[in-house]
Amino acid sequence: MENLDQRYLVQQNKRTDDGKSPPVFAKVMRSKEGKFEGVSFIKNKEKATVMTVAEANEAIAWATRKKGNAHEYDTRIICLGQ
Repeated sequence: MENLDQRYLVQQNKRTDDGKSPPVFAKVMRSKEGKFEGVSFIKNKEKATVMTVAEANEAIAWATRKKGNAHEYDTRIICLGQ
């Protein structure tokens, strides 16, 4: 059995002049079958989805394509302990 390296979060910060905006974290939405359906961004880090790097990249790609205001945010993958 393969051991998946699930220890990453997707974090967004709104681009502001002073650079001080509270971060939001990705919560992945999945169907009953486990198929990826989308991402919502929440303030609560503890409720954010912990994922692999590949899943995090998929979440970022989806948010970039589907969210109209994605250009207003800096999005990055962080390790769980950060």
